[in-house]
This record gives sequence, structure tokens and C-alpha cells, in this order.
Amino acid sequence: MSDFSLRGKEALGIEFGSTRIKAVLVDENCNPLASGSHDWENRLENGIWTYHIDDIWNGLQDAYKNLNNEVFNKCGMHIATLSSIGFSAMMHGYMPFDKDGILLTPFRTWRNTITSKASEELTKLFNFNIPQRWSISHLYQAILNDEEHISDISYLTTLAGYVHWKLTGKKVLGIGEASGMFPIDSSINNYDEDKLDKFSSLDNVKKYPWRIREILPKVLLAGDDAGVLTQEGALLLDPSGVLKPGIPLCPPEGDAGTGMVATNAVSERTGNISAGTSIFSMVVLDEMLEKVYEEIDMVTTPTGKPVAMVHCNNCCTDLDYWVNLFIQFSKLSGIDLSKPQIYDMLYNCALDGDADCGGVINYNYFSGEPVTKAEQGRPLFVRSEDADFNLSNFMRSQIYSTMATLKIGMEILEKEHVKIDCLTGHGGLFKTPVVGQKLMAGAMNAPIAVMETAGEGGAWGIAVLARYAVDKKGETLEEYLNANVFSKYKSTTIEPDDKDVCGFEKYMKLYKKGLAVEKSAADNL
Repeated sequence: MSDFSLRGKEALGIEFGSTRIKAVLVDENCNPLASGSHDWENRLENGIWTYHIDDIWNGLQDAYKNLNNEVFNKCGMHIATLSSIGFSAMMHGYMPFDKDGILLTPFRTWRNTITSKASEELTKLFNFNIPQRWSISHLYQAILNDEEHISDISYLTTLAGYVHWKLTGKKVLGIGEASGMFPIDSSINNYDEDKLDKFSSLDNVKKYPWRIREILPKVLLAGDDAGVLTQEGALLLDPSGVLKPGIPLCPPEGDAGTGMVATNAVSERTGNISAGTSIFSMVVLDEMLEKVYEEIDMVTTPTGKPVAMVHCNNCCTDLDYWVNLFIQFSKLSGIDLSKPQIYDMLYNCALDGDADCGGVINYNYFSGEPVTKAEQGRPLFVRSEDADFNLSNFMRSQIYSTMATLKIGMEILEKEHVKIDCLTGHGGLFKTPVVGQKLMAGAMNAPIAVMETAGEGGAWGIAVLARYAVDKKGETLEEYLNANVFSKYKSTTIEPDDKDVCGFEKYMKLYKKGLAVEKSAADNL
């Protein structure tokens, strides 16, 4: 990013991640110009992972203010108008509103694993995997629980849809985000009509005054008109009043969709791995899977193409806690090392570890993990008395644990003979050069690419979708990304090392056996 002049052709992308709200400003060619962020964290209240409504709006305004300050420092002006804006957020979850727009329950995030009965019953009803974190699972579980608020529901949406609604007045969602609410039929690029009918016909659903078709957001594709920033919306985003209303917004998307855009993985046989607080892989299919698998979510690209998604609730959270111990030790010892330096040192140390971690195993389950049917999380580090316990093996095991559960899901795609030309990695796990990329290539036994843009993440991805919405000129999203965005960026690809592949397979055998220990820890601690 360098100094620039505001021209009104810039696009703004803002993404609500699990630990950070990030805003990115791009020029008309999608080059990043400035960024701002706000750190936040979910709360565990009454057994529910949640964020407060005030957290959402205070965080949004702070991230935008920090972006605006950087813009002013670079060009001496504050943002007054833009070509377009886009919002994205962590997918799924549950935000039901009454007719007056009042949230009826605390926001239930994707991290909650409290809908197992609903998930199981709906999967059987639809013959289609309905994960616990999907909005329809949360809704049906609330119905099974006979929760008082159900009768008052007028609108059901996700975090991205909520923010977009309040800034534009439009109750819409991008199709990729909508596919985390209710199953999508890619032949019509809308909610699956047969499944809507099946849900509506349930006896314990029919007794309520609303119908599922009435309370879900309207589905839009990338590039569709999703409304404009209202006067009230402009003040919600920028309380200073400088930002003008009337700016077009693109359809709001989930972090899965923006991750696909940010890694140019929206065409058949492409895929990506997003590794941050959670970890998930997205593979765009050229043929549908033959069977229904609990471990595989069927979602879509922002243009409606079917995608096989393996989503795991836990990735870097536990790893970050361990690294923080070393940061504390560094301060205690008086050694002047920055946080990035310590991360890089520890990550690179992992490359010196045994390929199988020498019998050292780590479980990073900070919360429950549906893929392995772990209802609760208990971070757990385990080793036998004869394990080769050293810092390199310890750190390698920490990194392996971020991708171990993902591997269990990806093994299903291998058995289904799903064709993947390459997987592109992005997110915090790939910030240190080579390490995460090399170990992931061995774990997945597939080439892993990392682009120059990997550090920009989903906020940049939704900014690109915002530019596409006003600049597509008849191009498909794939054509637009290839011609206007990624042609100028370099990427590096690491092929799997046979030693890493064999070592990770050995690690996984021990890891799977030890899952009983992890579940026992949750039951007894």
C-alpha cells in the first residue's frame, strides 16, 4: 500500500471475522490502498457463544474509523463517497428478529454445538447434510426446545445479512452465505423448493404463524443489485457524517465465499483452505457427490456453483495460546522480540521436528468439533513416556493439530475421487512463509499454493466482489477475477514431500486413537 488520491472509484470491503473486524479500501483495479481493523472476541454466556449487538456496531465503526485515519494520513482526505461497498462475516449462526426489528435471542454463532438433534433430524428429512451451525439447524432446535421467541419471528438472517439490512434496508444475502442458512438448488440458484416444502410440512413447524419462505432473506448472485447505502446506514458506518448515502452495495457474503474470491478458487476443480480461528476447505465440484456425508457441507460459490466444504470449528486458537506462553517468557527474560518474530521462530522450529512428531499429540479443541462428534472442547496435549519430547516436535504437533480434523473430512473427498488441481491457502496459519504451506501440502497430499494476496483475506475478497458489482461489463465472476485481478499477482506452490506425507499419516493414526481421550477429558473436566 502506498500514498494515493481519492477519486470516488474506490471500493470498501469489511469482514466480521471471529477475532477481528477488518476494513480494506481498494482502487478500481482492486489493489489494496488502506486498511483498518478492530479486535473483538466472542463470549460464552449461559452456554452460548455470542457477540453483543453493541459489539457489532462499535466494532464496525472503530474498524471504519481506523481505515479512514489511515486514508487521511496517506492522502489528506477522509472518505466521502465510494464506487461500492461490501460486507461479509463468519458464516451461519442464528439471528431471529421480530416485526419491529428487535433481536429475539442473543446472536448464536457458528461456534455453538447445541443443535445436534435438529441437525440429525433435518439431515434425515432432507437426505442432505445439515450441519449444526447452519441457521436452519438453530431454528429447528429452538422449535424442538419449544423456545418462547419462535412465534414472534419475522425475519431470520446471519451476521452479514443483518449488517447489510441495517445499512440498506434490504433483506438479502449472497447465495454463498444463503447456502449456510438453508440448502440451495444450484439449478435455480435459490433455496431448494422441495426441502422448503418438507420443512413447512412438519407438524411442529406448521403450528407457528410464519412460513419458512417468508422469513428467509432473498437470494442474490455475485454482481446483483443489493441496494444502496441509506442516510441512516451511512451514519451507522460513519457517525461523523462525512460518508454520503447512495453508494451501491454488493450482496453480503460469508467468509467462505470471500475466501474463495480472495484465492481465485471459484472455478470447477479449484479449492482453498482458510486457516484462522476455524479451518475449512472449499472444493468447487464438477460432479455432485454420490452420497450424503455428515462431515461434508454442500454450499456454493458466490455465483451458485456447488461446493464441498469441510468445516472444522478449531484451528489456530489453541496454537495462539501456546505461542503467548513463549511471548510471556520472552518478556520475563528481558529479550526484546516482537510477536511476529516469536511466531516465525516457533513456526520455523517445527520444520526441524520429526515428520510424525515423535509420538507427541495435540488436540486443539477449544470448542466442540462436529466432524469428530466432540460435543465440547478441551484443549489437550498428550505424549507417551517414551515420546521424543522437544520444542521442534511440540511445535510441529501444534501445527499438525490445526489441520488434523480437516484431514478426516478431506479423506472422504479422496474416496469420492473428487478432482482437485490445486488448493490455495490463506489465513493466519500461512502468514509465516513456507511452514504452514509445506506442512499442509504433506497433510493433504496435494499441492498448496499461496498468493501474494493471502494476507489480505476476506475483507479484500468482499471488496473485490463490491468492485465486480459495479464493473463487471458482462463478464462472469471467473472471467473478471482472471482478467482484472489475479493476472498481476504472483503465487508460490509447494508440492507434497513424501516424508511429510508419510509422517502425517503416522501422526493421524495416533491422533484418531487418542480422540477417545479428548472426549473423555470433555466428559470429566
